[in-house]
Amino acid sequence: MFESFFLGGFECSTHRRADGRRLDLIAATSHDRVAAADYRLMTEHGIRSVRDGLRWHLIETSPGRYDWSSLLPMVRAAREAGVQVIWDLCHYGWPDDLDIWHPEFVERFRRFAAAAAIVIRDETDAVPFYCPVNEISYWAWAGGDQARFNPMGRGRGFELKHQLVRAFIAGVQAVRDVDPRARIVQVDPVINVRARPDRPRDARDAENYRLAQYEAWDMVSGRVWPGLGGRPEYLDIIGLNFYSDNQWFHGGGTIPLGDPHYRRFREMLAEVHRRYERPILIAETGAEGDARAPWLRYVAGEVGAARAIGIPVEGICLYPVLDYPGWTDDRHCPVGLYGNLDETGQRPVHAPLAEELARQRHALERAMEAAPPWQLSGAAAS
Repeated sequence: MFESFFLGGFECSTHRRADGRRLDLIAATSHDRVAAADYRLMTEHGIRSVRDGLRWHLIETSPGRYDWSSLLPMVRAAREAGVQVIWDLCHYGWPDDLDIWHPEFVERFRRFAAAAAIVIRDETDAVPFYCPVNEISYWAWAGGDQARFNPMGRGRGFELKHQLVRAFIAGVQAVRDVDPRARIVQVDPVINVRARPDRPRDARDAENYRLAQYEAWDMVSGRVWPGLGGRPEYLDIIGLNFYSDNQWFHGGGTIPLGDPHYRRFREMLAEVHRRYERPILIAETGAEGDARAPWLRYVAGEVGAARAIGIPVEGICLYPVLDYPGWTDDRHCPVGLYGNLDETGQRPVHAPLAEELARQRHALERAMEAAPPWQLSGAAAS
C-alpha cells in the first residue's frame, strides 16, 4: 500500500498549551527549513513514505484566504526526493479566529481540506494520502476532559469528540470531491486497560474504558451516532498509535512489557482487524533514549507475527523520526532516528536504531519472499 513498509513520521503538532503559547513542531525541529534534506535522509534508510503535516494556522491567514508558502516547498521537496507523504490536515491546531465548539469550525475545515487537496493534486500525480484530523480520541480526552491543551475543556470530551468526528467526515468528503483517488488514514491510539489484581471490582470499568478506544472509529463508520454523518466508506485505513505506556491499570500505573497483565501487541492488532476488517498502519510508535532499538524490535516482531496469520498491517511509522523539544518544558526528547541539526547543519543519526531498522527491513524482505502466494495476494487485495 505504501512506497515502503517502514515510514518516518515528522512531528507536526500546532496546538496551544495551557499557558497560551502555540507550538509549531515543524519549525521547532527545523524541518520547515531543511525538509528536502530530511526527506533524502529517509531514503538512505529505505524509507520512502512519511507522515508530515500542514499548519492550518499559518495557511488560512483570514477566513477563506490561504497562503501556501509554508506547504509548497515541502510538497515539492518530497516529490523531488521520491518520498510519498501522508498529510495531516489538522494536527491539534486551528486558526486563532475560529471557535472549535461552533458549527463554523466544521465548515471552515471542510473548505480548507478541499483547498489543500487541490494544491496537492496539482503538484503531484501520485495517489494522495491524508489524515484529516489527528487522534480524535486522544484530542477529545486531552483537550476536552483534561485541559492539557486547546480547547482546554473539562468534562466536555464527548462533545469535542463529536465535533472532531464531524470535521473529519467533512474533510474526507471534501478531499474526495477534489480527488476521488485519495486514501484516508484515521489515526488514534490503541490501548489496553486492566483492573489491578488487588481490585477485581474495577474489571467492568476497566473494560468499558478500554472499549471506548473504538468510539471515534465507530462514529466515523456510522456504527454509532449515525446522525454525525458517518458511513462505512469514510473508514479507509486504520492508523494505530502504540507506545510503551499504552497499557495501564485502571486508576493509574503503566503495565510494563513483560508483566503478566501486558497484552501482546499482535492480539490487539487482531482485535482491531476483526472489528473493522480494514488495512492497518502502525501510524506512530517509538521510544526514548536507549529504548529506541529494543522497542522497534518488539513492535516489528509483533507485526510480523500478526502478518503471518493474515492481518493486513501495511506499515510501521517511526514517530517522531526526529528528536524534538518537549511540548510542556522544551526539554530535548531523544526519540528519533535523527537528532537536531548540529553546527555544520547535519543531523546526527542514532546508530542503534538505524541498525535495528536495517535488520527489521531485511527480516521483512525474507518473510515476504517466503510467504505463500495466497498470503501475498490477500494482503495486496486488502
